[in-house]
Amino acid sequence: MPKITFLGAGSTEFAKNLLGDAMLTEALNTSEIALYDINPQRLEESEAMLSAINNNCNKGRTRITAYTDRKKALVKSDFVINAIQVGGYKPCTVTDFEIPKKYGLRQTIADTIGIGGIFRTLRTMPVMLDFAREMEEVCPDAWLLNYTNPMSTLTGAIQRHTGVKAVGLCHSVQVCAETLLKSVDMSTDGLCYEIAGINHMAWLLKISKDGKDLYPEIKKKSKLLGKHHDMIRHELMHTFGYYVTESSEHSAEYTPYWIKDRYPELIERYNIPLDEYLRRCVEHIDRWETLKEELVNNPKLTHERTIEYASRIMEAMVTDKPYKIGGNVLNMGLIENLPREACVEVPCYIDKTGVNPCYVGYLPEQLAALNRTNINTQLLTIEAAITLKKESIYYAALLDPLTSSVLSIDDIKSMCDEMIEAHGDWLPKYS
Repeated sequence: MPKITFLGAGSTEFAKNLLGDAMLTEALNTSEIALYDINPQRLEESEAMLSAINNNCNKGRTRITAYTDRKKALVKSDFVINAIQVGGYKPCTVTDFEIPKKYGLRQTIADTIGIGGIFRTLRTMPVMLDFAREMEEVCPDAWLLNYTNPMSTLTGAIQRHTGVKAVGLCHSVQVCAETLLKSVDMSTDGLCYEIAGINHMAWLLKISKDGKDLYPEIKKKSKLLGKHHDMIRHELMHTFGYYVTESSEHSAEYTPYWIKDRYPELIERYNIPLDEYLRRCVEHIDRWETLKEELVNNPKLTHERTIEYASRIMEAMVTDKPYKIGGNVLNMGLIENLPREACVEVPCYIDKTGVNPCYVGYLPEQLAALNRTNINTQLLTIEAAITLKKESIYYAALLDPLTSSVLSIDDIKSMCDEMIEAHGDWLPKYS
């Protein structure tokens, strides 16, 4: 009977998907589930919601326990799912947007790289390193399934600087090819595709059906589209040859071509939603009471298994029936023209031996070059988080594609200093 521990269980909707999936999986439906969150009310709500699903869909076979002591929750775990958000909407996410805005730097999501992604890493990394140390002590053989962003920095640091077995998981690989085909009104049946790169900037390297390359038809149809919500990804596909996994609002931050004071018309032309994540946070907060009635105060709540990877990974490890995912792992030569120490997103086969990443070889050089511009900032952000050197924070920001395309060296350093001060005790002390 596996033990599954969920860190950040107050993420109620996400807990429903991942743990509801586990309860609907035969190999996992008698598991012990341990829930941990720093917010006791949200922890209690998630426990109530999952208990309803367990009773209605699983005949009560799963044992669900809520913990306020993280280390106790982790004891003898086989799988640990991480979905924490350190600092929340207020004060930290607001800080990630508002201080850069004072300097003329606008963002859309700010959770992956960029100044927002850098500081999200810096405040999250100490917490993750703490529970990694606890895992090494009380469940040294457990697998950490990390869903927390920034994916590449947090997962990469755990993989490089702790003894924990970890894989990073995201939604974008599962839906990438289907999203592209639906946007050009093409069938999604019978697809064969290959994706590799880094998280949120992995590339749809091949897409075919019955042995026929679909890219020529996709690109032809794409050129005929009017204004739509995914214009940046389509432009990147036409310019660099390949479609990227993550959304246009994310991609606007990962490359230096779109958010520019000198060309304000680009915002309208490419339909770029500045401050989008702030709006999403407010909308989620505003609709929580409605969702609470639906998810928490609903004794008849049920669940259907989702496309999320977590339950399928655990199932494959428990049953030894292989399953293929797109996982975030240390490169170590898997993609030849990216740094070995980078965290890359590649096909991986899961079985009882764990996560077995596949060799990709060389990306088309223009794609590897775009990845490296993000990896530069990721590796320096990890260095800053591990060494607590302020100069590495500067380096990470100075090399970020969007930040460096908008601000001067002096402004970037000043902005970082102001961000450090504004975060206060959410960050460790830097020398």
